[in-house]
Amino acid sequence: ETLAPSPIPFDEDWPVPREMSKEDLERVKGQFVAAAKNAERAGFDLLELHAAHGYLLSSFLTPVANHRTDEYGGPIENRMRYLLEVFEAVRAVWPDEKPLIVRLSVDDWLGEEGLTIDESVLICWALKERGCDLIDVSSAGNTPKSQPVYGRMYQVPFAERIKEDVGIPVCAVGAILGADHANTILAAERADLVAMARPHLRDPYLTLRASQHYGYERQWWPVQYLPAKRPPPPR
Repeated sequence: ETLAPSPIPFDEDWPVPREMSKEDLERVKGQFVAAAKNAERAGFDLLELHAAHGYLLSSFLTPVANHRTDEYGGPIENRMRYLLEVFEAVRAVWPDEKPLIVRLSVDDWLGEEGLTIDESVLICWALKERGCDLIDVSSAGNTPKSQPVYGRMYQVPFAERIKEDVGIPVCAVGAILGADHANTILAAERADLVAMARPHLRDPYLTLRASQHYGYERQWWPVQYLPAKRPPPPR
């Protein structure tokens, strides 16, 4: 059974979720904590809470999906409450020396009808105060009604806004098509980290090609690929 802040389906032909009770909220928070403990035992170096793209924590943040009338609904200070409770619980069991980051859809691309970048700045401030190490900045995904304006590096301005206004490290994502784009973003200090997904689907060797192009010798190569590795360029 799908759980949500309110019994609102994602779209007309989607199942209606069950509105979470206070008991549900506590139980699911405990599951986040258990997952964090498992990740630590498994030896992971970094943990990301996914509060973007319409997943549970994301759906609490947006007025599109959250119509609650209790302390978890209404103004942004209430809509962010569950995310902050989960974050604090996970932070308490995740080692201080290991990064804990949060992925956010910082704008629903619906104007005042949805979550806005101004509200997300407030969310990021609250996360920073609670020990968040970085915000992974995405957008949309909470409703099919969103109208994102796609284009090259189209979400980078959101990352830049969070970085400048909140003073927290950010990761830029979205239509960043190669190492040249990533280096441009980093050199301009618009973000502190860049993540690329689809470019690696198009070219699984993107990272290896870039390491060769830029002469980055610390890049790990599979042993079987070492015969194809070119020597570093002359200096």
